[in-house]
Amino acid sequence: MSAKLAERITITAEKSRPAPDGGFLLNGSEVSVELPFEPSRYLYHGWQSWSLAAWLEVARPLPPQKPRRLHPMQLDPAYAGLPRPNGSWLGAVETPEDGVVFLGALGLDAHVELDGRRLRGRYESGNGEWFVGAGDETTIFARYADMLEKRFGKGRVDRAPRVWCSWYSLYTAISETILYQALADLGDLPFDVFQVDDGWQRAIGDWEPNEKFPSGMDVLSARIQASGRTAGLWLAPLIVVPSSSLFRQHPDWILRDEKGNPVSAGFNWGEPLYALDTTHPAVLEWLAALMQKVRGWGYDYLKLDFLYAGALPGKRYLDLPREAAYRNGLKVLREAMGDAYFLTCGAPILPSIGLCDGLRVGPDVAEVWIPQRDAVLLSNPTVPGGQNALRTSLHRLWLSPLLHTDPDVVYFRSQRCNLSAQEKGLLQDLSLVAGFKATSDLPSWWSDEERRQVRAWLERRPRIKRTGRYTFKIDDREVDFGPHIELPPAPQGWQKLQGDLFGWLGSQPFILRTLHKNGQRALQKMLAEMS
Repeated sequence: MSAKLAERITITAEKSRPAPDGGFLLNGSEVSVELPFEPSRYLYHGWQSWSLAAWLEVARPLPPQKPRRLHPMQLDPAYAGLPRPNGSWLGAVETPEDGVVFLGALGLDAHVELDGRRLRGRYESGNGEWFVGAGDETTIFARYADMLEKRFGKGRVDRAPRVWCSWYSLYTAISETILYQALADLGDLPFDVFQVDDGWQRAIGDWEPNEKFPSGMDVLSARIQASGRTAGLWLAPLIVVPSSSLFRQHPDWILRDEKGNPVSAGFNWGEPLYALDTTHPAVLEWLAALMQKVRGWGYDYLKLDFLYAGALPGKRYLDLPREAAYRNGLKVLREAMGDAYFLTCGAPILPSIGLCDGLRVGPDVAEVWIPQRDAVLLSNPTVPGGQNALRTSLHRLWLSPLLHTDPDVVYFRSQRCNLSAQEKGLLQDLSLVAGFKATSDLPSWWSDEERRQVRAWLERRPRIKRTGRYTFKIDDREVDFGPHIELPPAPQGWQKLQGDLFGWLGSQPFILRTLHKNGQRALQKMLAEMS
């Protein structure tokens, strides 16, 4: 920590001692760092993969994110209404000397906010440790990551696999016939993993193959392995929908509030989402058996999604802090899946460290750069979109010493894609910087030139050097992401009225069901055009 700055800040904590290599280690349920200057920019650090992470102007508070019904699956609902700049586990401000002052928790269930000139940190239950540092941003975050590794561990796999997944071209409109064709069309392209995404299961909660996979998931995995690739599978084991048999048969497994009502985990697939209680012994047994089952089918790469549900506020079978309860469930999943590659998605960040090999570090990408309705009118930076994924992923690259940082897939195709060549290039460069390569382009959609570009991208092992917050050298080429990450201006006037209306509509179940049905019809139309 800068000696001059250290003399000017005031720390309040139950215990405080100098940290090795500078800064301070604090202990307390609540701590604060009084700043000797008026901060102008604050680092928001969202709770889970899709939640916003970004440096933003303090004078420009974030408008309320809409629609509210989706808060449980996009934000930490415990803090969704907090008006001050805030974030999960950590926060930082820029100093007038071009450095940062940083406050970060070294335990779970912690939150940081900026209150005027004061960074405040609080654990939701009990005491915990904190790290305070000031100086160069990259150095501070590297030290924080090192401290987290000592407490939580790190991933087991040195190099991230190169992945083809089915989601961003086919979405849920997959079948074994379509996937067999996609696998054949990939030819000898050097993908390490062929990952089956959403659309194979009977229901969210009922993890058995549906009628589109009559041969069974084990036959599909064998076909993938015969191509020389690892078979990958998507599941969302911590959420459940009312139409599933699991929900009907095991109501006691559902996370509930103090009144006994099921806790909302959001809305998707045309249905409300609910969470499983990861402290319930029967739930843990079921989760372990599920992982053993899919490993028995032959899937050695597992992408587990919507994991935030395990850490939502609620009344649990055991009285554990919510992120500790989530980590408890994640340990069971990790142990049961054995040596499979484990990618977490929609996952609380700190509680996942040490238990996964890779972590999605931003919201979903999409075939558009800025989704006007959601990103602009609804002030929602967590929805799928190229810019939203780029922005948050860049602010999570500090996690790379601890796990593989997955910024989501890149695009090469021209068919069914509204991204410009520059926008596709930015996502491709981000994948190189993050060190995680994945795409969902259907091979039949590539031109000969696009296929050549895919092969070159997969085979590249570039030298990466970080030269600034948003600048990198990829081999000898300078890349600056800075001009492409700003949030859209907050809607005003007529735009705000539109946003308020859309936000209200987006919280109505019948509207969400209608949007889902429209999406399904669009997928069926796409399949008809492909056949």
